[in-house]
Amino acid sequence: MLERCKTAQERWGGVHVIIDRWLEQRRQLIEAGMYLRERGECTPTDTPKIQAFCEQLVDYVSVGHFTVYEQLALEAKDFHDASAVKLLKTLLPEIDHTTQLAIEFHDKYDTKDHCNTQLEALPFSLQALSVVMAERFEYEDRLIKELHEAHSEQGA
Repeated sequence: MLERCKTAQERWGGVHVIIDRWLEQRRQLIEAGMYLRERGECTPTDTPKIQAFCEQLVDYVSVGHFTVYEQLALEAKDFHDASAVKLLKTLLPEIDHTTQLAIEFHDKYDTKDHCNTQLEALPFSLQALSVVMAERFEYEDRLIKELHEAHSEQGA
C-alpha cells in the first residue's frame, strides 16, 4: 500500500507543481491586468507594461493548453475516468474560445506601434478581456477540481 501511495505521489505530485506554478502565473496576470485597468487612460510611456501584459497573457494560455490540460487529460485516461474525459471534451471548446479572444487582444497590443495607435481603446479592451478571462478561470478551476483533485484522492 505504501508503494502504491509512493507511485501515485511520484506520478501525480509533479502535476501539483505544474498547477501551482500555473496558478501563480494566473495571479501575476490578474495583478498586471488590474494595474493597467486602474491606470485608466494609458499613455505611450505605458507601452512596455502593456506589451509585458500581452506576453504574460500568451504565456498563461499556452501553459494551459500545452501543459496543464494535457496533464489533466493523461490523468483522466490513466484513471480510466470516463466522466473526466467527457468533462474535458465539454470544457475545452469553451476554453478554446477564450484563448482565441486572448490572442486577439495580444495581437491588438503586442507591439509599440499597435499599442500607441490603439491606446484609447485599451480600457474597453481590458474590460472585455477581464470578463473573458474570468469565464476561462471558472472553466479551469472546474477542470482542476473535478479532474486533478478527484484523481489525487484516488491515488492516495
